[in-house]
Amino acid sequence: MTRAVVAVLAGGRGRRLGGAKATAPLGGRPLISYPLAAAAAAGLEAVVVAKPGSALPAELGVPVWDEPAEPVHPLAGVVHALERAGGPVVAVACDMPWVAPGLLGALAASDAPVVAARVAGRLEPFPARFAPEVLPALRDALAREAGVRASLDALRPAELDEAALRAYGDPARLVAGVNTPEQLAAAERKLGSAR
Repeated sequence: MTRAVVAVLAGGRGRRLGGAKATAPLGGRPLISYPLAAAAAAGLEAVVVAKPGSALPAELGVPVWDEPAEPVHPLAGVVHALERAGGPVVAVACDMPWVAPGLLGALAASDAPVVAARVAGRLEPFPARFAPEVLPALRDALAREAGVRASLDALRPAELDEAALRAYGDPARLVAGVNTPEQLAAAERKLGSAR
């Protein structure tokens, strides 16, 4: 079985945050460093998938795969990662500071074509595992610019429910992204209270 690669998606514009998410500071580190550290702690190979010219920290310590400049859509990074990886991919957004190494490891170890978490009744697109056999369906969804959740739901993924997720931490936190300045400030407060 081919080992899954963790693809940290950093190709978005970060408009709601007011700039590049990957380089946004959180706890004195770039936001992207958190999912990369989780992948390293899980013993998984990681890559960053971003648009050409995306703002990224100078020292990532992992390869950067340039996805096509258009379209700007989260599925573009997943499709490109699957095309390059030659095997399964665990896709995680660069703005997910709370994703746990154990969760990434569990997703990577699965043999299901697609695996995703369901939290508070919603199927969460990231982090999720995608196998090469779903590439045609993802390419089609990307061509239609279909919504990420709808595209994921159409793949009928194996699901990690909240009971399974609790083995790795608070389910809502594990799948939480930082999308706005307010969420970044809240994440900073959570980090501070955890120290």
